[in-house]
Amino acid sequence: QVQLVESGGGLVQAGGSLRLSCTASGITGRLNAIGWYRQAPGKQRDWVASISREGSTNYAESVKDRFTISQDNAKKTVYLQIHSLTPDDTAVYYCNAGYKGSGSNWTFYNYWGQGTQVTVSS
Repeated sequence: QVQLVESGGGLVQAGGSLRLSCTASGITGRLNAIGWYRQAPGKQRDWVASISREGSTNYAESVKDRFTISQDNAKKTVYLQIHSLTPDDTAVYYCNAGYKGSGSNWTFYNYWGQGTQVTVSS
């Protein structure tokens, strides 16, 4: 059974940084990637970054200069480092499990965690 637990959110001032964590269990078989998503109030949930077990990464264009995804396979944890936070980054951040195939083939499924709230004050 896949379980994902996000943590590390909080209230920060604009310009600050945060590191979010996603601790995973039950990631077996075809699942070999973790993705981070965010959902702002009243908006759809959007993908922001992903990483494969082998270390391949992918970022949404809008965040690639400020977000860094990394992992510690021994701890089964994926991190999302966010720099230069702005109020537009305010959202609930979720991680999800998926599959990274050859090339740029990424597929994510509905293995959502409970999310972690990030609030950025101006």
